Amino acid sequence: MSSEMSAYVIEEHGDPDVFTEETVEVPEPAADEIRVSVTATSLNPVDYKIRRGDLPDFTPKFPATLHCDVSGVVDAVGDDVERFEPGDEVYGMPGGAGRQGALADFVVGHAGTFAHAPERLPLEEAAALPVVALTAWEMLTDKGEVNIDDDVLVYGASGGVGHVGVQLARWLGGNVVATGSNERKRSLASALGADATVDYTDTDVEEYVETYTDGTGFDTVFDPVGDDHLQTSFEAVRPFGSVVTTESSSTQDVSAMHANSLDLGVVLVILPVILGERQERIGEELADIAALVDDGAIEPHIDEQFGFDEVSEAHRVGEEGDFVGKLLLVNE
Repeated sequence: MSSEMSAYVIEEHGDPDVFTEETVEVPEPAADEIRVSVTATSLNPVDYKIRRGDLPDFTPKFPATLHCDVSGVVDAVGDDVERFEPGDEVYGMPGGAGRQGALADFVVGHAGTFAHAPERLPLEEAAALPVVALTAWEMLTDKGEVNIDDDVLVYGASGGVGHVGVQLARWLGGNVVATGSNERKRSLASALGADATVDYTDTDVEEYVETYTDGTGFDTVFDPVGDDHLQTSFEAVRPFGSVVTTESSSTQDVSAMHANSLDLGVVLVILPVILGERQERIGEELADIAALVDDGAIEPHIDEQFGFDEVSEAHRVGEEGDFVGKLLLVNE
């Protein structure tokens, strides 16, 4: 094969137009790595935050190849890798933060950051899952615990993490109340299994806590949004309940946590990749998620699809936020 490949890189932080297509060397896998011929990736907020320079410590070395999610076909395996062989269809979260990512013809990553792709989905659609499904999984099964008939409030229920959170909370047996700011977003949440939906823009937290929990509060509040939503989470959860979030960079009054003996769980799902530690955890969880997909419990919602050469437009759409589910980028 050729020793060169196409990659969409950034030479500096900037707006969506900062991407350029470059010809770079095909990376070689180390002993514990695999190389994957990239079928697709998807856009997550962490990707455009890295591009903008909001997360400088997460930026791969310039010229930086971004995007954490990937699906594709194993092209080569390192000497110590036994779980995969060339030709395997996989999905994973090997880079894009801390190390080079998926916006290229090939990506190399620790074998532990991959799993065999779900059989139920087209391979390109599997790329919509890793970051958001891993995040929802860790929020609801690691940082929190949802039991049968627990009342679960899902903020941002039509977003990337939120739309998986609705499905996963339902699979775990929860009674799911989902929020959305417009009818399209609430309709998606209902279609994904939410028992009820709330327009949080015109409904006070006290009102939906009274309506759906008889005023006692939700057992678990699932918050992939943060900021004002995180503060509201402390009002919506019952005493001794759990708030799980992906966003804790804003300043909050946490006195409610003490007053009501609350648990707060915070997930940064890309941390193993950044640290280069506990990376096998990613692949193990992705294997569990693939099983749920194949059982019909979880399915990604793809709102719009782009080619790699349209990455700037995908980032613009992502930052504007007027979409539901995920934005997919296919290496055409």
